[in-house]
Amino acid sequence: MPRPTKQEPERGDARTRLLEAARDVIRSKGFTATTVSDLCEAAGVTSGAFFHNFKSKEAMGVAAAEYWAETTSEFFRAAPYHAHKDPLDRVLGYIDFRGAIIDGELAEFTCLVGTMAQEVYSTHPDIRDACAASILGHAVTLESDIAAAVASRGIRADWTPASLARHTQAVLQGAFILAKATGDREVARESVDHLRRYVELLFQTAPSKRKAGR
Repeated sequence: MPRPTKQEPERGDARTRLLEAARDVIRSKGFTATTVSDLCEAAGVTSGAFFHNFKSKEAMGVAAAEYWAETTSEFFRAAPYHAHKDPLDRVLGYIDFRGAIIDGELAEFTCLVGTMAQEVYSTHPDIRDACAASILGHAVTLESDIAAAVASRGIRADWTPASLARHTQAVLQGAFILAKATGDREVARESVDHLRRYVELLFQTAPSKRKAGR
């Protein structure tokens, strides 16, 4: 998912500052390598404040995934692709928007819950489940536009809107992994461009020109 705006450490209560620190530090270092001390330093709080708010680092991981889901939901609700009248334009606009926010350092545009899920899926099931809820919950927000696009074009598909919505997230998470592996955000944008072409082909629309600067 996206990259909500970084907050300065002194903003918000201690719990919020720790969750914002987790969002940024874990995307940079990974969950295992991130220590409670790292989070406290980034948030500008004491270890006492950490354990007052979270029973353990694992409990904080669950809360961080839930906070990510909450803040990114707000971010996407305000995104411009919702303004399109045609549901397919909204779906393609979503993909374009995902490509447009691949910018800056890797830790700024890659996904917190995707990062944690890859690391802890077998060791911390509570964190894994919170990450799954975030990723799949975001996918659900695309289903109504995909279903409306299918209906408006009279497409008889052997796939479901839910499966295509999940596929968009699979491509995006894979794009983030490739960007991390190569250190090159253009590789991630390339994957998003291919996702757009795939959706255009599914709906049998003429490929549109890439935006200037992409």
